[in-house]
Amino acid sequence: MFIDKSMTRNVITVDPETGVLEARELMAENRIRHLPVVEEDNTLVGIVTDRDIRSALPSTLIGDEESRKEMERIHQLKIKDIMTRNVVTVNPTNTLEDAILLMQKMRVGAFPVVDQHNRLKGIISIRDLMRAFVNVLGIEEPGTLLCIVVDNKFGQMKRIVDAITEEKISFGSILVARFWDEGKRAVFPYLLTSNVSRVKRKLEALGFELLNPMEWSLDQLPKSEPKS
Repeated sequence: MFIDKSMTRNVITVDPETGVLEARELMAENRIRHLPVVEEDNTLVGIVTDRDIRSALPSTLIGDEESRKEMERIHQLKIKDIMTRNVVTVNPTNTLEDAILLMQKMRVGAFPVVDQHNRLKGIISIRDLMRAFVNVLGIEEPGTLLCIVVDNKFGQMKRIVDAITEEKISFGSILVARFWDEGKRAVFPYLLTSNVSRVKRKLEALGFELLNPMEWSLDQLPKSEPKS
């Protein structure tokens, strides 16, 4: 899945000379947390976040006189004074998986999407990624999530799929994640039905272990023996 299919194209932007208070109003009115900063030719020169703006505003704990002086300063403050200039960006042909891994690494909530000339084409945010994966996973439709523990070997997925399709049950999606025991994986079929008791018994009869999906943690890693 490519970023250009899921990114927000109609991006609200500011220029470097925009006032900080004006940018704050733009964010509030549009319920956004990131404002790309562009020049006249739509070249990206920076980005400002709601956190940047909050950090620039005076503390509520300071006295009235000091607060008045600070507000006078804030009225003169421009986006160019607080924006991040070395912006981490992605391009339209990067994948959503690329964006997710980069967000996790950089600990940010959005990336501007630029072309080879650094011109802004869109923005990809956590909200966009969630919308894309909700669509891919099919979880907007009512259904039931199963968690099946399998040996990490060929043929296991086919056995699961065959057992479910024999019951004439449709898949919303199916995911595979690392399990916490060495040599194991956890398979998560999302089935478009609430009547799963029969297929669960069938899978258990085939030797599969079924867990409560609510007990799964994606942060759990396979157990390994300590190195000597």
